[in-house]
Amino acid sequence: MSDCCCRPSPLEPCCSTRTVERVGTRLSWRDRLGGWRVRWGFGRSRYRVEPGLYAVGDAGESSPVLVTASFKLSFDRLRSQLAGRDAWILVLDTRGINVWCAAGKGTFGTEELVRRANAVGLTEVVSHRTLVLPQLGAPGVAAHEVRRLSPWRVKFGPVRAEDLPAFLDAGLRASPATRRVRFELADRLAVVPVDLVQPLKVLLPVMGAFLVLSGLGPGGYSLDGIRGAGVRSALLLFSAHLAGAVFTPILLPWIPGRAFAFKGALLGAIAALGIAALLGPASFDGRLEIMAWLLLVPAIASFLAMNFTGASTFTSLSGVRREMRVAVPLQAVAAGLGLLLWLVARFVQ
Repeated sequence: MSDCCCRPSPLEPCCSTRTVERVGTRLSWRDRLGGWRVRWGFGRSRYRVEPGLYAVGDAGESSPVLVTASFKLSFDRLRSQLAGRDAWILVLDTRGINVWCAAGKGTFGTEELVRRANAVGLTEVVSHRTLVLPQLGAPGVAAHEVRRLSPWRVKFGPVRAEDLPAFLDAGLRASPATRRVRFELADRLAVVPVDLVQPLKVLLPVMGAFLVLSGLGPGGYSLDGIRGAGVRSALLLFSAHLAGAVFTPILLPWIPGRAFAFKGALLGAIAALGIAALLGPASFDGRLEIMAWLLLVPAIASFLAMNFTGASTFTSLSGVRREMRVAVPLQAVAAGLGLLLWLVARFVQ
């Protein structure tokens, strides 16, 4: 059975054969550890399975064909819900990206679906002509185009993999409840770790730069400045990080406003004011430094919160683009002005 095609047309037959790999439905400790690692952003781009056809149980000619992405976390979530069942899993080449994101990028799309079904010789494997796709893949796949380009009929399954058994038992019918996209606290918490870790690649060097520059002062370079303003700067920068990457996603439905940039800026301002009140105004090097952080912390938190738009069901592509056109220039101006005030405050104390 082929997993590649040597001809350019997605409708032409393939030229090589291989045995279909059989996969289990029980996840090993390595699978769970790998899933935990990518949740924290480690090796995320490399966590993938080979595109092609896989068998679950004693899959035969009448077994359903379930389509997913080459992101291993998506693949594992799907197969773990098929215990005691016979099925085929068709993995599209999404370059290691999950179904929803790949559908938006076009890699989980009509052309790839038709090409991959042909590449594995799927018409010779099953007697039916139905492909079951996850509902979140719908933005990338035009069912009528699949029908026009191939003998396959697309059936969209439920949003969540855990609802798939009921969907299969009901004759490929999804209930209204399983069609509804939910984005509850647990869902938001699941994407927080990667947003918490990834910005640290930039944040830690920035903290280091502030720490070094904190030694500057009217009397020259001083270690007292590092112990005072340097530690204070690191604390305020980290508070901006937490406000934008952690507390904005957690509190998302309850923070006033629609724009994520505004929500992040609001929590950033609260964080800056809270730390200023906790430390006391006298611990800062004058009003200029306080003003600097009241600009810097909301700007950073706003930018980090806006990064969450790609993981949320609360947004649309056009809405995010409009928000970015307005928010990014404001964030840049606020951060630039805040940095300038902070540097001036080192010499005007």
